[in-house]
Amino acid sequence: MISVIISHYNNVANLALLLDALTKQSVTGFEVIVSEDGEDAKTKAFLAAQNYSFPLQHTTQEDKGFRKNRILNTSVQAAKGSFLVFIDGDCIPHKHFVRAYQKVQNSNKICYGRRVMLSEKLTAQLREKKQFNGLSLLDLFLSGTTALKEGVYSPFLPLNFKERGLIGCNWGIKKDLLLEINGFDQDYIHAALGEDDDVEWRLAGIGTRKHSMKNKAIVYHLFHKRTYTHKETMVNHEIFNERKRTNQFICKNGIKQL
Repeated sequence: MISVIISHYNNVANLALLLDALTKQSVTGFEVIVSEDGEDAKTKAFLAAQNYSFPLQHTTQEDKGFRKNRILNTSVQAAKGSFLVFIDGDCIPHKHFVRAYQKVQNSNKICYGRRVMLSEKLTAQLREKKQFNGLSLLDLFLSGTTALKEGVYSPFLPLNFKERGLIGCNWGIKKDLLLEINGFDQDYIHAALGEDDDVEWRLAGIGTRKHSMKNKAIVYHLFHKRTYTHKETMVNHEIFNERKRTNQFICKNGIKQL
């Protein structure tokens, strides 16, 4: 079984759209985990009032600043699936998103997709509707969406052979492989790098190769302003560079340290 892990923080409107899209997937047989970096009462009340066709777990922790990696580790522990798919709470999955990952759930590779960057206008329209019924290429084009090519669903014919880096909002891995590197490094307490670049590098360090899910596993990124600063990113770079200097592929502050 696949476990879809959603990184969520204080935005019920986005979460409602994402979960609605998951109810309309072209396949069944997966669970969903809302991995909340906090304990928002509105989120708890919203989820309690829902009745989805898939099993749903909700993991939380006290809000003490950015601790995304810690709650992700908690969610990994809770996951019943042997293959984990990670998606951010500001990304809406295409109807064949889970299907694409189901096809590779026996792979021993890092399976990674991309994201379509929605315009502010289209994002507002989706939030107003409170439902997600898919987006055509014409919808995307007319709204001024960027990274439009990433929105072309082409499961049999690859449109781009260039290898790209892992992004934390759309990727999957066998649970056992993630546990082998001790999960996510909880020393990263700012956004960027810690939940994707670092994990990709450490998995590669134990011999894990990559497999592109581009144009197969598609997500639509809802518009918002960047929430982290250049200074915070540089702090993460310093941690990452130290890990690379010492070849620390198995993090010392990860899932085993919860």
